[in-house]
Amino acid sequence: MNTSLIWLGRVVILIIGLALVGAVYESLAEAADAKTYPPPGQMVDVGGLRLHINCTGTGSPTVVIEAGLGDWSTGWDVVQEGVAKATRVCTYDRAGWGWSEAGPLPRDAAQFANELHTLLQNANIPGPYVVVGHSLGGFAVRLFAHEYASEVAGVVLIDSMSPRQFTQSQGGAPSQTGTQSQPFSLPAMLARFGIVRLLARPLGIMPSIPSEENAYFSRMVSPQSAQTLTNESQGMPAAGAEASAVQTFGDLPLIVLTAKLNNISGWQEWQTELLQLSSNSQQLFAESGHNIHFEEPESAIAAILQMVQQVRDTGMR
Repeated sequence: MNTSLIWLGRVVILIIGLALVGAVYESLAEAADAKTYPPPGQMVDVGGLRLHINCTGTGSPTVVIEAGLGDWSTGWDVVQEGVAKATRVCTYDRAGWGWSEAGPLPRDAAQFANELHTLLQNANIPGPYVVVGHSLGGFAVRLFAHEYASEVAGVVLIDSMSPRQFTQSQGGAPSQTGTQSQPFSLPAMLARFGIVRLLARPLGIMPSIPSEENAYFSRMVSPQSAQTLTNESQGMPAAGAEASAVQTFGDLPLIVLTAKLNNISGWQEWQTELLQLSSNSQQLFAESGHNIHFEEPESAIAAILQMVQQVRDTGMR
């Protein structure tokens, strides 16, 4: 037999063996994580899937936080703890993130807003709400405030994305085709064989977070999270188009919290433009980068509590 074919066969067998070992390793690690890190909040059926929501504190209005891309409830622990001293605050995991089950495609702003509203209704968490959106979550909040205006008392956009990020780069309206599922996701495939779990920390992929690091890590490196990252990234142009269609909140109170150290070209201008969504808006600033809730959580807490007090002063509770 040809020597090269023998070596090729051995390499193939080695690769298959390593893949099997990796798959078993990942399966065992996920089972251990599920036992060690149960969801801190409650799992709620929203029609075909269960989403995780965690509410703390008491009082009205209820603050609802919509995380950005690649983030979920646990990343907002410090902010939630601060806000809960003054009112009820809920963080949740969008479908596919954290403890929530994967959701249907497309993963765009309209889908996020609809699932969030169903979650709040099914979890018996009544309004009025102060909805808070960070980064990509700002698109979902923009849709939520428009679609369910009677239930929203105020909006806080924390370094929110702008639809112009997509319209300028594409020279026109964002394409809807990007919202379809990608049959092959390299990150998800690597995660299924345990490679993401093995390399996340050595390669510095694991972000620095203030609490429950291991619980956060266990969810971040899962194959589901990797696939969700792909799906939501593909859905961003459509989410931007949907958010762009919402031109005004009327006089709904709006606070735009901007990260001064976000150096993306055009970002500061786009942040100022967000103020035009409401005739009752103001802009605040954080001396940090994009992830204000990690880098300068006190600024996020202050902005949210300022909105809560503003809503209370108007008598809408």
